[in-house]
Amino acid sequence: MSWQYFFISVSASESDWCYTGCEHTTSEWKHISGAFCGEERQSPIDIATAHVQTDPHLLDFTFNNFSSQQVIESMTNNGHTVKFTLEDGKVEVSGGGLDGTYSTIQFHFHWGDTEHHPGSEHTIDGHRYPMEMHIVSLKKGLTVQQATENSEGIAVLGFFINATEDGDMSQTWSELTSYLTNVKDTEVKINHTFSIDDLIRNVNLTKYYRYMGSLTTPKCNEAVVWTVFQEPINININLIQRFPTQAGFTNVYRPTQPLNGRHVTASPATPLPPSSHSWCYDDHCDFRPSHWHLLPNSHCDGKRQSPIDIETKNTVTDKNLGAFTFTKFDDKHAIKYMVNTGHSVKCVLKAGLDVSGGGLGHVYSTLQLHFHWGSALHDTEGSEHTVDLKRYPMEMHIVNKRKDLTLDDAVLAPNGLAVLGFFIEAVPGKISSRSEATENETTSEMDAWTKLTNYLSAVQNISSEVNVTEEISIDDLLGDLNLAAYYRYNGSLTTPSCNEAVVWTVFKESVKVDQSLMMRFPTQAGYYNVYRPAQSLHTRTVFTTAAASSAPVSILLLLACLSALHF
Repeated sequence: MSWQYFFISVSASESDWCYTGCEHTTSEWKHISGAFCGEERQSPIDIATAHVQTDPHLLDFTFNNFSSQQVIESMTNNGHTVKFTLEDGKVEVSGGGLDGTYSTIQFHFHWGDTEHHPGSEHTIDGHRYPMEMHIVSLKKGLTVQQATENSEGIAVLGFFINATEDGDMSQTWSELTSYLTNVKDTEVKINHTFSIDDLIRNVNLTKYYRYMGSLTTPKCNEAVVWTVFQEPINININLIQRFPTQAGFTNVYRPTQPLNGRHVTASPATPLPPSSHSWCYDDHCDFRPSHWHLLPNSHCDGKRQSPIDIETKNTVTDKNLGAFTFTKFDDKHAIKYMVNTGHSVKCVLKAGLDVSGGGLGHVYSTLQLHFHWGSALHDTEGSEHTVDLKRYPMEMHIVNKRKDLTLDDAVLAPNGLAVLGFFIEAVPGKISSRSEATENETTSEMDAWTKLTNYLSAVQNISSEVNVTEEISIDDLLGDLNLAAYYRYNGSLTTPSCNEAVVWTVFKESVKVDQSLMMRFPTQAGYYNVYRPAQSLHTRTVFTTAAASSAPVSILLLLACLSALHF
């Protein structure tokens, strides 16, 4: 296959997939034969700038022949986009942290419907631009087949396109859009002379984000080094409208995909907001808990904040708080990996775990679980919630997202998230030597906790992560806990930006864990007292289940840590 005919898919025919209106729409691409669209390194993504870190190696690019006005040869409407093909072997890109030189072969566009329905593929902090342009390059020396099988075989430069009333009505964009046609699969020769530099001339090319991803159309090969430039190309809204109206189709963009533990970095020239580690629990940073409300986009001074002290005498019995239904909480391979976030240890879970019932009113997808703890002393207190002012040694939070909402929408909805809170305290009367139990001691009641805490030594550095291969289920971690007895109130995330989006369930019975296993959290992670102080209840009511039956509710859950949210 010649490079000049390479789009962003490799061999899926036009009838195999679409964005809307066929059997294999975006949510079904993973079922296309031979496709990688359901794998772990997919694109596009939402770039959450608060979690981006600067990479000093992401320096200036070298663009060869981007200024040439003779290299753009033709335009084709292939039914999924409009693609502009470049002359073979004439345009190259290197530098910018890329591993080698890449031959630029084409550029194409993604767009939405109208000015009110934007269509960029990548988003920035949840914001979607009207359009996005992709400049596609293949690593020199590789065939198309080899490039799609190499983790860095393809380099794509992504440019956001912003619509303005007084934007670029220049000759360049007017000439480019004059070639748009709804006649599919017909190659139109470019007769005007304009360059790639002419199209991107107002963008600061030293400011960009970098991550490892995939093609954004089937077969979604995970072979792309992505560069997404921070500054958009500003062009007049009338020119943007030419793409959907003259090409004859709309909303040609793939929804954002899970990050799955990947890291997004930025060039040193790219301005970033205060990082996710700029806040802390003690006084070693500017933004300790009493100052969290000063962070950008913070809700930490709201009237519905968490955690709280649960005053049992003031709770109100709610007979609607019935039994939960836990789906796959007994899955012994539910935890994908463990990560040290710098504020907690988080376990990210695989898809398929759900929680419903319990008066929630919706089905929630289980995303991750994480922990809060105090010091390394045996009498330490580190839970976030307290009951009648009693603070427990630790607290585990299992985080769930409403299944009918995206994560971006869930953190904005008053019931978008459901968090299950479990107090953790020492096994009565014991500081057990079972902390040194081997993996084969499966009969030990502490076996699951021993297996889990054995991974802590692999994540002693902040941002380090380790895949979890041991058999551990959420059921194993909770044991025979009575899940029919709990408190319920409406609250918030307990870390910045403290979104007031959480339906809280705090279980009355505590999980019993060997003292020495609990001590592994502060000693291995290397930081202490990672809990937010109790917040004012204001006018909220804390509800409680009716007198709980003694029969424990069987559960099926083990949560894997979520990379962006830990409470």
